[in-house]
Amino acid sequence: MRDLRPILLAEDDSVDAMTVKRALKDLKVTNRLVHVVDGEQALEYLRNESNKKPCLILLDLNMPKMNGIEFLKVAKADEMLKTIPVVVLTTSRQEQDIVESFELSVAGYMVKAVDYKKFVEVIRTIDLYWSLSKLAEQEEEEERGNEDARLNANTAHRG
Repeated sequence: MRDLRPILLAEDDSVDAMTVKRALKDLKVTNRLVHVVDGEQALEYLRNESNKKPCLILLDLNMPKMNGIEFLKVAKADEMLKTIPVVVLTTSRQEQDIVESFELSVAGYMVKAVDYKKFVEVIRTIDLYWSLSKLAEQEEEEERGNEDARLNANTAHRG
């Protein structure tokens, strides 16, 4: 990821959280990882104005207190939070979980791999996707900037 904002990881399993952290480090992703253990903590973090909004939320579905689907229902209904991309990172292969997640506008659904090398590939895929998305976004902004410059030059030339 080439964005300086943190990545929010909502994951109740400490081993899985450490695996995500290790995979991000191995892939040289420099974003700070903020770890919370359930959907309630994730919402608390996101709604605290002193916290930097994350560039991405990695969300487990099977968590205590407030699970991932419950979190998505709240977050995607909140004007301040609904635009933050969420990638589900879970062990669930249940079709209902997959369908419901996409109905709640997740950007991706990745099943956790048991093998570390495969898990790193899952994280690499997420990193590559967001890097390419950011690159496309920057190119669009540059193109808009070039159009604005041409319009300003034409206006100045006529004046």
